[in-house]
Amino acid sequence: MTQRTEYPELVATSRIGGRELLTPTAVAPMTRVSAGEHGRATDRMARYYADFARGGFGLVVTEGIYTDHRYSQAYPAQPGLADDEQAAAWRPVVDAVHAEGGTIVAQLMHAGALSQALETTIAPSAVAPKGRRMPDYGGGDGPFPMPSAASADDIRDAVAGFAAAARRARDAGFDGVEVHGANGYLLDQFLTDYTNRRTDGYGGAATGRARIAAEVLAAIRAEVGPDVVVGIRISQAKVNDAHHRWSEPDAREILAVIAAERPDYVHVAGEGADWASAAAVGTTTLTRLARAIVGVPVIANGSLHDPAAAQKLLVDGEADLVAIGRGAIVNPDWPARVRDGRPLRAWERGILSPRADLATQDAWFAAHAGEDGAA
Repeated sequence: MTQRTEYPELVATSRIGGRELLTPTAVAPMTRVSAGEHGRATDRMARYYADFARGGFGLVVTEGIYTDHRYSQAYPAQPGLADDEQAAAWRPVVDAVHAEGGTIVAQLMHAGALSQALETTIAPSAVAPKGRRMPDYGGGDGPFPMPSAASADDIRDAVAGFAAAARRARDAGFDGVEVHGANGYLLDQFLTDYTNRRTDGYGGAATGRARIAAEVLAAIRAEVGPDVVVGIRISQAKVNDAHHRWSEPDAREILAVIAAERPDYVHVAGEGADWASAAAVGTTTLTRLARAIVGVPVIANGSLHDPAAAQKLLVDGEADLVAIGRGAIVNPDWPARVRDGRPLRAWERGILSPRADLATQDAWFAAHAGEDGAA
């Protein structure tokens, strides 16, 4: 098909971890609370993810997938990779994405103190989480439970859970995994000074707070070998604290620890703000620091559904790829629309309400059948 786009950078091929991608656009990980019984992926989820690959996204990052049955689950109806039955259920999803020419990575997630599915939780320290639970994602309203400080055994189990889930992802056919070290969940709780008050080797200065993330990356690589893509997602802000920012020295130290484990990419996420605000750190941006310090492809995420903003970010050298979240939910063919000069559907909060699941999404699309409006 002839490309008529005024955004050529968004439709060029890209590469990550030795794999060629259709475009430098990624689907951001988005919680959909639509798994079947026992946390198993469903046929509807296979169609949901395949739609993104069919629509031209080069990289599909799944929703956060819990890694063990003890403490990691964040939400009711969240999918897992905590056992072999859950892994087998992901195979049709992976096959559906591959059939459309897409690349798919499993985002591996441990909720820590921000679980809405569990009442007994762990965190770096026994610190009450900010904010409240999110009813749209299940688990009710109200404050999060007070977590227990993770013991040395708890930390070892969490790291082992990530590694075992990565092996199951590989065996299910995923092209790679993304370690969820962002948005306020367990690994980010260790990175964050006010939630990590530990005095052992996992606390204190930024290098100590980043230790568990490094151990997770190392354990995964040892488990899956050199041919599986291994990335990590980081952020300054969180689902329960949109205003948190790192100091530039802390950001540099954290990225140096990550760099030592040689991930295939770094995914820098925004939360609750426009991209420029979420990415700012000291005198620069977190994406520029990641490109310079880690030296691997960097994905930028956060309010980049406007093609002009996404292209400018790539042209300016802020990142190598862009990840689209809300814009991808209402436009699963976002890259194809940009390529062909077609209008984009405008974001509507109603596609996630009263519950941020695929049934609600299906109802929204049915109500808007025949519409192809501009954003």
